Amino acid sequence: MNAAVLGAGKQGLAVAYDLARHGGATSLTLMEANPAVLREGARRLRRLLPGTPIRAVAAALSGKEAVRLLRGHAVAVSALPYRFNPAMARAAVEARVHFVDLGGNTDLVLEELDLDRAAKRAGVGVVPDAGLAPGLANELAAIAMEEVTGARRVVIRCGGLPVHPRGPLGYSILFSLAGLTNEYTGMCDVLRGGRIRRVEAFTEPEPFDAPGGLGTLTAFHTSGGASTGPRTFRGRLDTYEYKTLRYPGHYEKVRAMIELGLLDLDPVKVKGVPVVPRDLFHAVAGPRLEEPGVKDLALLRVDCTDRRGRGVRYQMLEYLDPRTGFTAMERTTGYPAAAIAADLAAERLAPGARTPERLGYGPGRVADLRRRGLRIRRTRIA
Repeated sequence: MNAAVLGAGKQGLAVAYDLARHGGATSLTLMEANPAVLREGARRLRRLLPGTPIRAVAAALSGKEAVRLLRGHAVAVSALPYRFNPAMARAAVEARVHFVDLGGNTDLVLEELDLDRAAKRAGVGVVPDAGLAPGLANELAAIAMEEVTGARRVVIRCGGLPVHPRGPLGYSILFSLAGLTNEYTGMCDVLRGGRIRRVEAFTEPEPFDAPGGLGTLTAFHTSGGASTGPRTFRGRLDTYEYKTLRYPGHYEKVRAMIELGLLDLDPVKVKGVPVVPRDLFHAVAGPRLEEPGVKDLALLRVDCTDRRGRGVRYQMLEYLDPRTGFTAMERTTGYPAAAIAADLAAERLAPGARTPERLGYGPGRVADLRRRGLRIRRTRIA
């Protein structure tokens, strides 16, 4: 099975590694526009996967060129910035290649879901939003709902953090900075009283008692985390809500930046030159928030309960893997996406465009992820 991974950054390499290590890929094609990033990524994979043929292709994927490059692969996984995913999904369908991406922007995910009929005609699957949250969180919600009779409420809390608070924001960039600021702004879909509501991102902070000696964190709304969950489960649940976790103090500092307009997308004039505030923030703050080698953790909790508050909790707390060097965020984002890609390539999932919570996974999915080293615990909520 020949698999393609688009993007040789943080999560892309974890996807590629898992596809070869656990997903049945006998050869890999790594595609990346930045030659230096591509060289380093291919070098690292060859060291981690001796004996696996790895082809490195320097290409800025677009249009017919993307179709040409994807042809001949069983499956492609996009670890590119979210804005590229609809075009890559269309190219994959035209090339008759299964497609998975890490998502992050619900409006663009809906564009990909519009490919359902075309994907079925081509005999391929398209699964956007297949990382950690959205992705694994949505899958665990669906699995838990099948276990809880009369399930009415799903509450998801998730955070990728440095093991210890760092820098002025108590945070380090663990994935794309553009992806992070996208999540911190815009609107979020939630289910409340059985109806879909729109809530502003970075609002409604609340304390969260974290496991693993992490103390009290802050949970708040971020866009994209729930993805299509509220739409999927409308009519079955009263509540479906996702919030992101950060160390104390982070919320107040970033909230002030948002209110000052520092993450706005509308250009302002600076000495007569139009400048997009968010682009400036990325350029100035990005290098100060990037810390190569920082030890991180990824925490996910999915609670599903009935009207009496009884139900099931799925929880995962992961750290950097010293054996492979993959961070907690790389593993918990990349491995679930790779597992879906492997199932598509093996024809264990039907053709069409669906988000992860609609794939029909059962408890065996948890066992599969545990085999990949993700320690997901299931407990009862009394």
